[in-house]
Amino acid sequence: MARSVKKGPYIDENLLKKVLKQKENKNNEPIKTWARNSQIAPEFVGHRMAIHNGRKFIEVYISESMVGHRLGEFAPTRTFRSHGKVTKKVMEAT
Repeated sequence: MARSVKKGPYIDENLLKKVLKQKENKNNEPIKTWARNSQIAPEFVGHRMAIHNGRKFIEVYISESMVGHRLGEFAPTRTFRSHGKVTKKVMEAT
């Protein structure tokens, strides 16, 4: 369900402070964050974020096309291994 237009987008305050502080200092180090539910604001464009996926931090470069999406969308939490494998036993039965 979408967030109310009256409330506006949810942007983590601490994360926004870190981004604005980084802009002042001209530092290009990735910003570590656990706030996967925070929306990407236009101020984040051009920054690198290290988004936690539950196990490790995944580094993501924020571009203009990402604005409005959530940070968690770009750091998948599940690893797809593969669908069922065809074994020799199954091949002989057919």
